[in-house]
Amino acid sequence: MIAQFLRSSKPFYASRLSRVGQSCYSTAPSKPSLQHVAQLRKLTEVSISKAREALSQTNNDVQQALEWVKNDLAASGIKKAANVQSREAREGLVSVCILSGGSRGKAALGSGGIRAAMVELNCETDFVGRNTLFGQLAADIAHTAAFITEPTDSSTIIRSCSLDILNDAPLISQNDPSTHSSSTVSSSIRDLIAKVGEKVSLKRVVTVVQNPFVGQSPNLGLRLASYLHGSAGSAPQGRIGSLAVLALQSPELARRLESETFVKDLERLERALARQIAGFDTRSIKSSDGDETALYNQPFMMLGGESANEPVRMAIENWSKRQGLVQDGEGGIEVLEFAKWNVGDIVG
Repeated sequence: MIAQFLRSSKPFYASRLSRVGQSCYSTAPSKPSLQHVAQLRKLTEVSISKAREALSQTNNDVQQALEWVKNDLAASGIKKAANVQSREAREGLVSVCILSGGSRGKAALGSGGIRAAMVELNCETDFVGRNTLFGQLAADIAHTAAFITEPTDSSTIIRSCSLDILNDAPLISQNDPSTHSSSTVSSSIRDLIAKVGEKVSLKRVVTVVQNPFVGQSPNLGLRLASYLHGSAGSAPQGRIGSLAVLALQSPELARRLESETFVKDLERLERALARQIAGFDTRSIKSSDGDETALYNQPFMMLGGESANEPVRMAIENWSKRQGLVQDGEGGIEVLEFAKWNVGDIVG
């Protein structure tokens, strides 16, 4: 009788013991904590669901989750990039990075190198173009291009940068340049594609790298001017961008550049020139036939005041005289080169 009862009860005890064993010895990962999810999202900018998945897959180990996210973004980015490759990307940003703006102060005895870059990063919609991640990537790419470019013997100062070389370069953060990155420019673009789900492409890049004229021309200095229109924030990026190289020549140059008042006036002039280039249909610097697509023939409306009714050439000549740069008819300021871009321009 008792044996029969035990035989009939065996499944009950077996099931109870099985459940107890599972609760005591289960290796299933615990639910990711909000703190770990927040930490991972701060480090990677992935979604909440992706952060939870990464932590669940790595038993809540943040370092392993970072590696998991990196591999997942690479795989999904490559797949999404292939899927969106045929789409048109005409929105985006122009971003400028100036690492060295040129002659200033006691370092300006005809010296003062310039180093900068301007990039256009495209996407499909204006919504993504205003995304913080998109803007940061554009800024980082501009910083990388300005940082890695070496001086050359080219006849021009503003030069196109090879997209192949730049895409293979390690991405250098604008906010923290000392941080080592294992991501390249191209892999960072793929990662962003995985996050935003749109085509993102690097359209064009120019760089400006010119070493100081040490011992060559003691009365000559170079300066950079830039302006960006249509920016959503305070970052140096927008939908229209201009970058110009200016030359200053005067026996008084070094002394004038030590004056804070002069430098502020010079910076105001530089900004006005860059705005003029961006705001008008500017296609060249000089023209002998009065063509107003030439910068020097345009009324200098961006400087304002009495200069608003003067052609740019006359306005900067008068400014140079007032500032004491012209001595015995020699000296002054010249715009040597410029680049002007609108987002979505058709590039031949």
